[in-house]
Amino acid sequence: MENRTELSSLGEFKLIEVLNKDNVVENDSTLVAIGDDCAVLDYKDKKVLISTDTMAEGVHFDMVYTPLKHLGYKAAVSNFSDIYAMNGKPKQITISLSVSNRYSVEALQELYAGIRLACEKYGVDIVGGDTTSSMSGMVLTITVIGEGNADTIARRNTAKENDLICVTGDLGAAYAGLLVLQREKATWVADPNMQPDLDNYEYVLERQLKPEAGKWLIEFFEKNSIVPTSMIDISDGLASEILHICNDSNVGCEIYLDKLPIDYQTSRVLEEFKIAAETGALNGGEDYELLFTISQKDYEKIKDNADIHIIGYIAEKNAGCKLVTKQNTTIDIKAQGWNHYRDK
Repeated sequence: MENRTELSSLGEFKLIEVLNKDNVVENDSTLVAIGDDCAVLDYKDKKVLISTDTMAEGVHFDMVYTPLKHLGYKAAVSNFSDIYAMNGKPKQITISLSVSNRYSVEALQELYAGIRLACEKYGVDIVGGDTTSSMSGMVLTITVIGEGNADTIARRNTAKENDLICVTGDLGAAYAGLLVLQREKATWVADPNMQPDLDNYEYVLERQLKPEAGKWLIEFFEKNSIVPTSMIDISDGLASEILHICNDSNVGCEIYLDKLPIDYQTSRVLEEFKIAAETGALNGGEDYELLFTISQKDYEKIKDNADIHIIGYIAEKNAGCKLVTKQNTTIDIKAQGWNHYRDK
């Protein structure tokens, strides 16, 4: 049996020391990281971007099928995505962790290894945080701090009529991966002797358990002198996110169903669950792709990028927010993605 170090054997301050002993500072804006009462940052002439997300066991993740290292990676990357969605660059994070004594020191080290891996890949520093006990399960809160230029920060409320609507990557894969994991869990609960059948699901499982953020797009914008007229990351589903942009910008839109980028593996999995691929792409969350609008004058700059897909355009407010089918009929867009407080 592997060694297990109880949290009670270390105490809070020793635990913090153990979890953060391998931290390395990568950014010039980090003057003081972990070790004092707070971090010291210097952004000089940049604007500071800040976002906070909380992930709660049983709500955002299930320990039956979520490896702790993957959970740490995903928690960090999903926060980075919020900064990229503002056309900024994440630079630092703080981590607040509430856990019960069900978790060992080694388990939390695995969680932090995932967070640290994401930070190393995206060039982000861990500069502080807190740990506390929990009566049940785990609650993980990450605050991310980033930088942006005043004249290029992207908002949700600045889309303009006739702008092109674009999305990165492909959609619905994370949702498809979640469906597979939930199905295999239900099978295991019914018969603990059953082994999960995860062959041929690698792509959708990776998109659910270990997503990536859109750093490359921000670098592409910078290299090609593109300033998106609005932007948002896709955490709650494409339909929800485009409605955020349209409502905040006081505009309408048309989205073409046949333009939605859907990987063939995602389509295959959704078909197994008797779900239309377009439905999964519109309403499945946690893809962490970027949805953005650009002026038509920038079309030539993006048209040859295989990872950017034009899926519609911004219309006048009175036109409403519409889906256009292959038969050229229109349907109102309705948000059916994740909502914490929706009535069951």
